[in-house]
Amino acid sequence: MTIVAFGTYDAAKHPRAGIVIDGLREHGHEVLEINRPLGFSTAERVRMLQQPWRLPALAWRLLRCWLALWREARALRRRAGEPDAVLVGYLGHFDVLLARRAFPRSTIVLDHLVFAGDTARDRGAEGWRVRLLRGLDARALAAADIVLVDTAEHGALLPEGVEGIHVPVGARAEWFDARESRDDAAGSALSLVFFGLFTPLQGAPVIARALRLAQEAGARFIATIVGTGQDHAQARAEAGDIDGVTWIDWVEPGALPALVARHDVCLGVFGTSDKARRVVPNKVYEGAAAGCAVLTSDTPPQRAAFDGGALFTAAGDPEELAAAIVALAEDPGRRAELRALATSASERFRARSVVTPLALRLHEAR
Repeated sequence: MTIVAFGTYDAAKHPRAGIVIDGLREHGHEVLEINRPLGFSTAERVRMLQQPWRLPALAWRLLRCWLALWREARALRRRAGEPDAVLVGYLGHFDVLLARRAFPRSTIVLDHLVFAGDTARDRGAEGWRVRLLRGLDARALAAADIVLVDTAEHGALLPEGVEGIHVPVGARAEWFDARESRDDAAGSALSLVFFGLFTPLQGAPVIARALRLAQEAGARFIATIVGTGQDHAQARAEAGDIDGVTWIDWVEPGALPALVARHDVCLGVFGTSDKARRVVPNKVYEGAAAGCAVLTSDTPPQRAAFDGGALFTAAGDPEELAAAIVALAEDPGRRAELRALATSASERFRARSVVTPLALRLHEAR
């Protein structure tokens, strides 16, 4: 089967697109890419929604990318005919509209990992902005034949009549490769890592406060916090001037797996918003793949994905999170046990495995 991965996705910044492409190739499909990355991060796109005067910059860059995509799509159809399927990559709310017109006889698959209205609301937008983005979600979903969602909770948001397939986020091969370089020396101080965009759903201030409480309780640990974003300043303030915490604004994507793999525990998300209760973040899959123990909030989708393979604490509860950190700091054996459990669970989330439901569906459509 010939599949075209199409759109303005950026697999370097958002690995989800690469995971789905890798998985389809591992299932034996020929996957061609027609890709013109837009160049805006998720945070920048949301900022544009909150500051509408920035929207012309998005529209101009999108138009330039679309012209290139359209030309490449026409050239492909002249050369090889219509592909069997077109995969519109992550953040493809606009791209799927173009794909529907560029490939009118192909099966259009939209990877709808993010509901635009849901995300904007989680990051502070309201009123007409949220309504506008919910309309965009509706149009994007209507343009697709098959919609990929990462959790059952996101699947429940799909309108009646939209075919959804559950494809967990998973992790790319480089995260599993990073596991091989680990040095799990018994008895060393507990090491924790968090990386993200500091959006509300991630609950970075909860993590920061928990680290301070754990240190005040006498826990011996080091922590690496990677990233910047909306809640960064609040998180720094919550942590205060405690020892052993390194704050890093940016790590190149290619260097991140090795950095994470040098730690005992990967921290997930601890926010309390509706969106936080519907997701399993990429950092949970990636941390487990890299050989870390996983410590994250006790939400239905995360427990469904990692039950038995992670340690859970209540969302939004820094005291409970601090207590878990203290316990792990005092018990190297428990850390090793949790690493082994997370490693075992992560094998379910290699690219080939997570994409299997989509591969089967496309096989049925032939």
